[in-house]
Amino acid sequence: MIKMESLYRVFVYGTLRKHESNHYLIEKAKCVSSQCWTNGILYDTGNGYPGMAASTSKRVYGEVYEVTAKQLKQLDVLEGYEGEGMDNLYERITQVVHTDFGTIEAYVYVYASETIYELAEIRFGDWKCHRYLQQDELLYFAYGSCMDDERFKRDNVKHQFERVLGCGIAKNYSVAYTLKARDGGRADLIESTEHAEGKVYQISNETLDYLYRREGVAAHIYRPAFIDVTIDGITYKNVLTFLVVDKEEEVAPPLHYITEILRGAKGFVSHNYYQMLIDDMHHKFGMNLQ
Repeated sequence: MIKMESLYRVFVYGTLRKHESNHYLIEKAKCVSSQCWTNGILYDTGNGYPGMAASTSKRVYGEVYEVTAKQLKQLDVLEGYEGEGMDNLYERITQVVHTDFGTIEAYVYVYASETIYELAEIRFGDWKCHRYLQQDELLYFAYGSCMDDERFKRDNVKHQFERVLGCGIAKNYSVAYTLKARDGGRADLIESTEHAEGKVYQISNETLDYLYRREGVAAHIYRPAFIDVTIDGITYKNVLTFLVVDKEEEVAPPLHYITEILRGAKGFVSHNYYQMLIDDMHHKFGMNLQ
């Protein structure tokens, strides 16, 4: 009988994340979730990597991987963890991690020194946001009502969304209506085995103010996040999008909202995907939009 190698789940939130400098250590490991969170506060150490401290009220966003014992040892070396009771740079603890598939437990490396509280807190609890939201130009993937330009016109910002790169495909994501507004659901991206399509805009940094207001970022309704998007077979790394913070069971969107999505998607996304958006309304909510 062949003995199966033990695997360990690890939540990573800094330089070990996809496309970051130390990801090579786990690039062959299975990614369990690429959009997940655990309780904590994230700080900028000033040394090119973040440190996480305990918190019961705030969130740190990252990814979970299944690693081998050998890979785990390499991570221990990177994080300066020599074992319990040692003079460690980071402690390795077990925490509950929340994913789109449910809650799991995983190892998390937390900063050992109490001086962490003197450091600058990282906004949104997301290292990728800390690194990439400062760029003068960004790529932005819109999968919901922002595919439509009617509200851009009404809000006098259409000129900020004129540069459309093309139809983007977000692999391993699908659209779900997990945000409950007063009049019905709003769109979200959740991890899945399917794909989502949408418009990819090239925007300037000044456009973020508008998107933050529209997405309710200050009220913690949506959060900025970075994903990979493919356009005409070319993969673009770390593309901005917005995800629902507190996801609930799906609820039917109001007609005016799904009309915006379909109007923006028609003739732009693939025919099959456009039809899927319509079919979803019928299958999930009994809405007939034909």
